[in-house]
Amino acid sequence: MEVKQLVNHMLTAAIEQRASDVFILPDKDNFVIKFRTELGLTGWQVLDQSTGSDLLNYLKFSAQMDLAEHRRPQIGAWFYQTADAVYNLRFSCVGDFQNRESMVMRIIYASQDNRYFLPEQLQQLTELAQQRGLIITSGPTGSGKTSLMYDLAHLLSEAKMTMTIEDPVEIQADDFLQAQVNDEAGMTYPNLLKAALRHRPDILIIGEIRDQESAKIAVNAALSGHLVLATVHAKSTLQTVSRLTGLGVELEKLRNCLTAVSYQRLLPDSDGKLACLLDIATYRDWERTGTFINWRDHLTELQVKEKIDAATKEAFWYG
Repeated sequence: MEVKQLVNHMLTAAIEQRASDVFILPDKDNFVIKFRTELGLTGWQVLDQSTGSDLLNYLKFSAQMDLAEHRRPQIGAWFYQTADAVYNLRFSCVGDFQNRESMVMRIIYASQDNRYFLPEQLQQLTELAQQRGLIITSGPTGSGKTSLMYDLAHLLSEAKMTMTIEDPVEIQADDFLQAQVNDEAGMTYPNLLKAALRHRPDILIIGEIRDQESAKIAVNAALSGHLVLATVHAKSTLQTVSRLTGLGVELEKLRNCLTAVSYQRLLPDSDGKLACLLDIATYRDWERTGTFINWRDHLTELQVKEKIDAATKEAFWYG
């Protein structure tokens, strides 16, 4: 198979599975291609050394990356066109300690309708968002956090100006002003956050609060009257508060700006299709003992209604 055909075959398969990332990784004398989907990381194909190298070079050339560089980190981008759509691809390459090159490709999709086990949860967050302030969501990679924030922003009002800051942009939305982190160009998270406030958005979406500075800027933006939607790495709903205080945010400031926190996962329903389940907490729940609010109650409810099976309930019982 020619390398161009291989690329088309690989990307067609990845897009059909709605993979968020494609990994091309060295493995002994071969290259392994894996897809990251909502169900996790799955293998797609194994290539010999020669074919894998040709594939990397083709993609690097398409993404305007240095073909002669195999060790130092590189980033690139490519708009890949199919008969139905154009996909924004973002690339990252780096060599390992044996000088073997690897590549990760992020596929950025247009916004789509998302499925929720309990649609009233999205409505609850929409009502909470009317209060402005900070709404934080957590969950593992691929759990639909960005999709949730975009859904909220679209539901609130088409007349509002929404700005996003992400690394990278994960969903294309023509009605949003979308900024992407580029450390080499000085477009860091903190710098973009400061610039965003000067743009006076009604809604500010932050892809991830990742350090002390970005946490404090996000909180100050919420305190100044913006609606800020953001994600953090936390293992449950109420641990999100601990995560923010661990990043140096004063608890009193959180009390004044934090509207709601949530934790979410994508679960397979009885038909094998994925849908989002949320666990939502407001400031009134902060003193509650435990890490979740209604997570296990909702899992039990879904099993009773035969929307999920017992194995799924057990697998997601601890979040």
